[in-house]
Amino acid sequence: MAKKIKTVFMCQECGYESEKWMGRCVCGAWNSFVEEKVLPPLAEDTRRRASDSAKPLPLKTVGTLNYERMDTGISELNRVLGGGIVLGSLVLVSGEPGIGKSTLILQAANNIALSGKKVLYVSGEESEEQIKLRGDRILPSMSGDLFVLSETNMENVNEVLSVLQPSFIILDSIQTLYSSEIDSAPGSVSQVRVCGNQLMKIAKTKNIPIFIVCHVTKSGDLAGPKTIEHLVDTVLNFTGERDQDLRILRSFKNRFGTTSEIGAFRMEEKGLVCVDDISGTFTEGIQQDTEGAVTAATYEGSRPIMFEIQALVTPANIGFARRTALGIEVNRLNMILAVMEKKGGLSLINQDVYVNVVGGIRPEGTGTDLSVCLAIYSSLKGAVTGKKTLALGEIGLTGDLRPVQSADKIVKEASRLGYEQVILPLKNAEKIKGDIKGIKVIGVKNIQEAFSLYRRA
Repeated sequence: MAKKIKTVFMCQECGYESEKWMGRCVCGAWNSFVEEKVLPPLAEDTRRRASDSAKPLPLKTVGTLNYERMDTGISELNRVLGGGIVLGSLVLVSGEPGIGKSTLILQAANNIALSGKKVLYVSGEESEEQIKLRGDRILPSMSGDLFVLSETNMENVNEVLSVLQPSFIILDSIQTLYSSEIDSAPGSVSQVRVCGNQLMKIAKTKNIPIFIVCHVTKSGDLAGPKTIEHLVDTVLNFTGERDQDLRILRSFKNRFGTTSEIGAFRMEEKGLVCVDDISGTFTEGIQQDTEGAVTAATYEGSRPIMFEIQALVTPANIGFARRTALGIEVNRLNMILAVMEKKGGLSLINQDVYVNVVGGIRPEGTGTDLSVCLAIYSSLKGAVTGKKTLALGEIGLTGDLRPVQSADKIVKEASRLGYEQVILPLKNAEKIKGDIKGIKVIGVKNIQEAFSLYRRA
C-alpha cells in the first residue's frame, strides 16, 4: 500500500503552516513560505520517540522550556541532580551490589508519593514482599500512592503504565527487563537497547521522569552497551566502602545541571541519612602531630570538601620498590615521586610508598598533589607541623606549584573548621591578600619551600 504524502507550506520566519501557499504570512513576512513533503509515520513503528509527523522547524521559532523539577525530599539527591528531578528525564543510577541504590530510590519514591503523586516501582529482581520488608525498615510512614510491580516483560509494564498513569517511575534494574520484540535473553545488548528506547519514548512523550537502576562490572563501569549512557539524561554513580557507613553519590552526566556536584549520605539502620557537613565528617579525628598525614581539599560543585591523605614510606626489602595508591591515580603518584627525587633532592628509589585517601573518596583534578607530596615527605623524614595545616596545589614537572581553582572558598571553609594555616601556591596566596579570620595563608613557589615549611616550629 502506497504511503500518503501530505504537502504543506511552512513559513521560514515563524514556522506557521498552511495547506496552501500564501504571499504574506500571519507574522507579516512576505514570500517566506516553502513547500514541504510530510510523510506520516507508520502506526506500528515503536522505535520513534515523537508521535506526530516528522518536520523541521526553524531553530529561532522553537520555544525554550522552563524545566519543572520534582522535589525528591532528599536534599543531597536534589543537589546532585541540579535542584530536583526534571520532568520527562531519564536518570541512570549505578553502583555495586548492596551499596544502597535500592534504599535511596525507595526513600525518594516514598517522599514523592507522600506529596500526592502516584509512583510506580517496577522490580525485576525482588518480589513485592521483599520491597515491602525494606520499606517497613527504612520508611517512617509509607504512602498509599506508592505502587510496586514485580515484572520483567516490557510490554506488560507498558500496559500497567497506561492504566495507572504514574507521575514517577522506577525500574530496578534494566538488565532484568526484556521485550517480546526480540528473542535475545534479558540483559543482552539488544534487550537493553530496545528497552532503553521504549523507556525514553515513555519519558519524553508523557513527560514522566524515570529512574533506571543499572548494574556495574568488576571494574566499576556500567554493565551493558554504551548506548544506554548516551540515551539517558543523567548518570549517577553510588560508591562507598563496605566497612564504613559513608556513601558518595556523584553525577557523571547531567543535561540539566553540573557534573561536578557530589552528595554524601550515611547508611544507618533506618536507611540513608544526608550528610550536610561533609568536610567535618571526613576531617573529624585528625591528629595534627601524626607523621604521614596531611589534610587536602577539593572543590566539588558548590562546596569545598576536605579529607585526609595518609602516606607510608618504608624501606624496600627485595626487588623493585612498590608504589600503591588508593583514591589517587598510580600514574599521578609516580609523577609526584619523580619530581620529589629530581627537584626535591629526596631518594625514594629504594623505598616502598603507600598512599591512601581516608574515607573512600576519590578526588578529581590535580589540586591534591601538594598534599600527597607533603604526606610522603612527612613519613620519609618524620617531620610534622605543630599546627593544624591544610595543603593544596598542583605540582608541575619543574617542581613549581600551579594555582588551583576556588582556593579562597577552600580557605574560608578551613577557617570555619579551625585550621591554623594553609600552604598553597604563591599565585593563590596573592589573590587571597592576607589571612582570613585567624587562619594563616602561606604561599610557596615550589616543593622545596613547602618542605622547609612543613616542620615543627
